[in-house]
Amino acid sequence: MKANEDKNLDLFTKKIMKQASIESPSFDFTDVVMSQVNALKESKAIVYKPLISKTSWLFILIAVVTLTTYLVFGIESKTPEWLSTLDFSIISNNKMVDAFSGLSFSNTLVYAVAFFGLMFFVQITFLKQNFDKHFEV
Repeated sequence: MKANEDKNLDLFTKKIMKQASIESPSFDFTDVVMSQVNALKESKAIVYKPLISKTSWLFILIAVVTLTTYLVFGIESKTPEWLSTLDFSIISNNKMVDAFSGLSFSNTLVYAVAFFGLMFFVQITFLKQNFDKHFEV
């Protein structure tokens, strides 16, 4: 049954093609097509636009410098109780440590640096996903 329908469709198509006359384009067809091609807008390349603007980076830099300055000079440093139970004698027997023995960091500074490190890796993950979606073929 399917073959019979295909045969009838083929015969009908051949009959229509014989009846149809060959059309020729107008005299100025090429000029019309070229004028339409020239009128089309050129495709724009993807322009890089940063996720964080320069003014935002400046604000973040000022905030980090201010916070770091406050944490280093503004808060008295204390050693956490759990930190005093650990044995760091291997590290303290180093000559390099003696050169920096006068430095002390507050808990807040240590936690802030750890937090910024964590957020740095989280940001890299989100940026990678964003770029993968953006440049997907």
